Amino acid sequence: MSLLKNVGTIGSLTMVSRVAGMAREMIFSRVLGANAVTDAWFQAFIIPNVFRRLFAEGAFSAAFVPMFSKRLHGDGGLESARSFSDDVLSIFLPVLILLCAVMMIAMPGVIYVLSDKPIDPVEYDIAVAFAQIMFPYILLVSLVTLFTGMLNSVSRFAPGASFPIILNVVLISALLGGEYAAATFGWSVEQVGYVIAWAVPVAGVLQLAWLYIWTRVEGFRPRILWPRITPEVKRLSIIALPAAIGGGAYQINTLVQLYFLNQLATGSVSHMNYADRLNQLPLGIIGIALSTAILPTLSKFVGGNNKEGADRIQSDAIELSMLLTIPAAVALAICATPFITMLFQGGRFTIEDANAAGAVLGVLVLGLPAYVLVKVLVPNFYARSDTRTPVYAAFISLFVFVVSCIWNIGLSLPWLTIEPLGYGVPGIAAASVIGAWINVGYLYAVLVKRGYYTIPLALVGRVLRQLVAALAMGAALWFARDLLTGWYSAGLFARIGALAALVLCSAVVYFGVAYLVGAIDKQRIAALTKKKAL
Repeated sequence: MSLLKNVGTIGSLTMVSRVAGMAREMIFSRVLGANAVTDAWFQAFIIPNVFRRLFAEGAFSAAFVPMFSKRLHGDGGLESARSFSDDVLSIFLPVLILLCAVMMIAMPGVIYVLSDKPIDPVEYDIAVAFAQIMFPYILLVSLVTLFTGMLNSVSRFAPGASFPIILNVVLISALLGGEYAAATFGWSVEQVGYVIAWAVPVAGVLQLAWLYIWTRVEGFRPRILWPRITPEVKRLSIIALPAAIGGGAYQINTLVQLYFLNQLATGSVSHMNYADRLNQLPLGIIGIALSTAILPTLSKFVGGNNKEGADRIQSDAIELSMLLTIPAAVALAICATPFITMLFQGGRFTIEDANAAGAVLGVLVLGLPAYVLVKVLVPNFYARSDTRTPVYAAFISLFVFVVSCIWNIGLSLPWLTIEPLGYGVPGIAAASVIGAWINVGYLYAVLVKRGYYTIPLALVGRVLRQLVAALAMGAALWFARDLLTGWYSAGLFARIGALAALVLCSAVVYFGVAYLVGAIDKQRIAALTKKKAL
């Protein structure tokens, strides 16, 4: 199966999920707005997702997929793979249950540490309750990740790419039900928040059922056995531990960001969330899709000492990712506030909220190419069972992020005083951008130093031409943006028309100029659609 087809399958389903997520956030903004309750909800939702990314999506997938794939396609075949996955599941499940129990007991302390001081008792109690309701989601979605890794190993990418849609559909249903209850029975924002919180674990149950059905279809039939630490499980732990530490740096970054946001005005967590929702749209469709698609193939080429094939896959991934990410970043930077206004403004989400979130988005997307490149470069290390190098890169990035955030909000200690720059939420977004680019620089420097990969000059030239095309598109958007100002906060059809006009303008100018200046290697893109591309 071709790289473009794999990325297309994952990317298209991820796009459906992200669009559904966007619809969810649009409804969320109107139903709940940006206030203390929404800050508490987003904070509570972030916490289980931090642990999910730490224990499941990052570290676990990086270690499990190559090992499971090796057994599946080796001498042992399906039976060897089944045995390995059953052993892993039997250890994984008790660990997750223990983690959930400990975290739910410790949740009041976790929320206390993350909260601004002095703490508002009402907001604190809400945040603790929301987090305790939602945290079991990590147990459910981590098992989903195990099943997804099994399916990805046989190039069955669609079920794993589609399960986030279930969460969005359930949350949208809960939001609409909560809004109906608010309008009919006079429910408060807090009561609606509780309904949406309970919808999260319900969605997790449905997601797990969906992936379990698909694993049965593929003949894996996962079973829970008496836990035993086999040599394969021990090796999985050894490989996954550095990745978990590295992933921990990213997730500590998220929690540190949450802490700093809580030091700012009420609504800051919500404004960052709405901005990041748009930033995550291209990141999920492009970066995560490419990362998922290239890991099995890179593992195969690296295992077979086929450096030429591995280099080609890495170059293809970089070219395809930048072809789509650079224009997305430029468009979102120039039209940040219009996009936020068109999508989220209304109901309890005011025009002032839209302006605040737009200012954050305009800064955040400057790091979008870096976020995507990290996703694209890290599989080159994972394919070599090197989970340590991304650890170092992540912690360096984390250190820079923390220092930048402290510089932004200031610090007062008996022995040290740092005057705040006072850039607010955009300043925290800028700290994230700086850290992301440093992460990319470190990863690439190590790839070059070890002889794993060097970007060909021809690819550098095409990326520079992509940048030229994106700048031309940006100039066109700069003028088109002001012509449609009155449409952004108007009725539904006016907003859709303005959004369509800006997207059409972007696509025509960018791809037109890209074609003229040679930013698109037509022969290479055509080759990506053929099976021999892999």
